[in-house]
Amino acid sequence: MSRTHSYNILSIVTVIITVTMFFSCNDNFNQVQKIGISENEPIGIAENINLKYTDSGRVTANLLSAKMLDYSNRDFAFNEFTGGITLYVFDKENKKSTIVSDYAIVYDRTNLIDLQGHVVITTHDGNVLKTEQLYYDQKREWLFTNVPVSFTTKQDVINGNGFDSNSKFTNAEVLEVTGIISLDE
Repeated sequence: MSRTHSYNILSIVTVIITVTMFFSCNDNFNQVQKIGISENEPIGIAENINLKYTDSGRVTANLLSAKMLDYSNRDFAFNEFTGGITLYVFDKENKKSTIVSDYAIVYDRTNLIDLQGHVVITTHDGNVLKTEQLYYDQKREWLFTNVPVSFTTKQDVINGNGFDSNSKFTNAEVLEVTGIISLDE
C-alpha cells in the first residue's frame, strides 16, 4: 500500500470522527449553553429602560427603570427591577396616573407584581396612595397590601394597616383605619 493511499484513509477516518463528535455534541447544545450561567445569576441585564405599551396604536403605559435583571432561566421565572420603577398608565381618555417604587419584582407564572420601598401611586384625579409595599395582580387587575398605608383624596387623609382596590380605584378600601375621615350627614 502506498503512503498516499494510507494518508487518504487516515484523512477520511479523521473527518468521520470529527463529524461524529460534532453531531453527538449537538444534542447537548442547550446543556452546553447553560454551563457558564448559574441559576442564581440573571440570564440578562437591561439598563435605562424606557418601554412603551400600546393598544391599537395608543400608548397605554410607559415603564421607566434604571436596571432590570432577567431571571427567566429559573424554574419560577421573574424579572427584578433593582433600580426602581416609574410607570405612567394612560386611560382611554389619555389621563395619566403614575406609579413609583424603589424596587419591583414581576413573577411570570403568577402575573403578580411586588412593589417595594416608597411606593407612591398618584391617580389622574389627584388621589395618592403611599406605602412601603404593594402587590398588583395583573390577571384580576387588583391592588392590595397588609402594611401601613396613607391614602389621600380631595377631602381626606386616611391612614390604615392595609389596602384593597381595583386598578381604577373605584372601590378603594383602606383597612384597619387609623385616620380621621369626614362623613356627609
